[in-house]
Amino acid sequence: MSRVCEITGKRVISGNNVSHSHIKTKRKFLPNLHVKRFFIPEENKWITLKISAKGIKNINKKGISACLKEAREKGYLKK
Repeated sequence: MSRVCEITGKRVISGNNVSHSHIKTKRKFLPNLHVKRFFIPEENKWITLKISAKGIKNINKKGISACLKEAREKGYLKK
């Protein structure tokens, strides 16, 4: 399973751990992902999404239908 939000498109990025002596080693920054079920009233069905905390806030603000439409247009959602 890839670590990509299906609504916002957030994914793993890389950076550096910086020690006290400024020695840099590579590390990963993981998105804050959750697997969550949403009910779509227009289609009268449940869907399961792997979604970031920011994506959950977007759905609460705009609604599930608007967010799904936007994600499909941007190509984040494969369905």
